[in-house]
Amino acid sequence: MNHTTSGAIEPGRLFHDQHGRTAQLHGIGILRLGDRFWAWGEDKRRGGTFSAIACYSSPDLATWRYEGDSLTAGTGDLAPDRVVERPKVLHHAATGRYVMFLHIDSADYTDARVGFAVGDRPAGPYEYRGSVRPLGRLSRDIGVHTEDGVGYLLSEDRDHGLHIYRLTDDYLAVDSLVSTTLADHGRHGYESPALVRVDGTYYLFGSDLTGWTTNDNRYTTAPVLTGPWAPWRLFAPEGSATHDSQISAIATVYGTERTSHVYLGDRWLPDRLADSPPVWLPLHIGGGRARLEWSDRWSVDTTSGNISAHDEPARPHRSTAT
Repeated sequence: MNHTTSGAIEPGRLFHDQHGRTAQLHGIGILRLGDRFWAWGEDKRRGGTFSAIACYSSPDLATWRYEGDSLTAGTGDLAPDRVVERPKVLHHAATGRYVMFLHIDSADYTDARVGFAVGDRPAGPYEYRGSVRPLGRLSRDIGVHTEDGVGYLLSEDRDHGLHIYRLTDDYLAVDSLVSTTLADHGRHGYESPALVRVDGTYYLFGSDLTGWTTNDNRYTTAPVLTGPWAPWRLFAPEGSATHDSQISAIATVYGTERTSHVYLGDRWLPDRLADSPPVWLPLHIGGGRARLEWSDRWSVDTTSGNISAHDEPARPHRSTAT
């Protein structure tokens, strides 16, 4: 197996936990809590339907410790024949609890719902609270965002576009629609959304609707969440299919010297989903622009926020992890 060197990230190479097992960080959600990053991923060892949401923690985004399963297969929405994807977690500061958001679906992807679960600790266990179609709309790939104590859900609805919803005060339901964006051709929105705010500007990222096949992901910007949103633009080299990956989330590293952003993407292997490797790279954001640059091996100092390349930037290869 190809291992990521301790302390360094090698895009397209699998992460392993303290037991030497492949870290199941697919469709990742991530939070920084104290001096560690906590992450939740789809456990794909049984294939495309649900087995568990695994939880890991790391001091440096490169070395991962398995913390346990936050949710496991059961009945109803969490039955083994169901699809449970894109675990995202927000910390509810007022109650101290953790709220997990999930794409809940049938095996043929016709249910299109968002699920909610609550835990007292980052690793859980989480209590599943059920699923809904937010304000009656389809919901597949999701993302989350929070600022000033207000929570937001990002939700892909291919009938109408990519929606940003404001959550209720407890984060356990959708309160209202904030804005909707469409791809520039106007036929649908983007999926697998991620949102960050940098120097007063919002940056919204998404992937086109090409199934497991990667594509040139794009981003848009706005001064406020209600828009107007700028035309969608590339942030990776055109034709690279976002370095052969699909965005899942963005990790923000607030350091003593600088704030850095890390693109967290998946390179899906449909026949071996459990071995789908992460493609994680520094994401340069500022001045209304976003740019993803390849490096074979790099690291981030999570204290200072500085990012270091350990080699010369190179053209990425498309070989898969084994």
